[in-house]
Amino acid sequence: MALRTETDQETGVALLTLDRPGRLNAIDLATAAELTAAWRAFRFDDEVRAVVVTGAGGRAFCTGIDRGVDVPQPSSPYTIDDPLLTIGPKANDLWKPVIAAVEGMACGGAFYLLGEAEFVIASEEATFFDPHTTYGMVSAYEAIAMAQRMPFGEVARMSLMGTAERVTARRAYETGLVSEVTPPGGAVAAALRAAAVIASYPSAGVQGTVRALWSAKEAARAQAFAHAPHLIALGNLAPEGQEELFRGRGGGGDTFRLR
Repeated sequence: MALRTETDQETGVALLTLDRPGRLNAIDLATAAELTAAWRAFRFDDEVRAVVVTGAGGRAFCTGIDRGVDVPQPSSPYTIDDPLLTIGPKANDLWKPVIAAVEGMACGGAFYLLGEAEFVIASEEATFFDPHTTYGMVSAYEAIAMAQRMPFGEVARMSLMGTAERVTARRAYETGLVSEVTPPGGAVAAALRAAAVIASYPSAGVQGTVRALWSAKEAARAQAFAHAPHLIALGNLAPEGQEELFRGRGGGGDTFRLR
């Protein structure tokens, strides 16, 4: 199992941990399926009233899709299968509040998770970046998700600068991506404290508030997402070209890649 789930019966808070520290918590197809199953299970578990999602090991929250993953694609030029589209809580119709606790790197496909959390708490050692353009790929879903949370110019800079820059936790706080910065190693504890407060309130009112907040941006997000597959199909280098760039730019030691 690539996920760990622990539920505090007293507080009603579940801690969902990506548990692939040796791969910097990169997501393979099995992990993607486990995430989908976990969010859907939380819908039916009345003992869970709030969720904290994090990554094991301290080096990374998540580094996107694992480079070892081979994602079969249909022959039709009009569709693209993206296994990360269903790894978040909102994609699985979960309206219980979710807080992301970030230690270390969060990049690329991690934004599918961060983009569907209510808010993000990060250690001061956390960093955020999007490597798509560096390796000849379109940042579409990730950039759209971050555009719901950060000023346009900040999202554009992070998306276009690729691996050349990393957004610090402090800068992420200044731009609104992160709501709280903690000392090193403190993000999970802070997130659990906040989640316990929220979970102590009547659940129906909390879930209704979450649903209302998301309704404010659903239309724009859905419209933008509708363009994403076409932009990816047009703009992505062929896989062999991506791999050549990855090797040529010293990426061989990392696990992340993006579709």
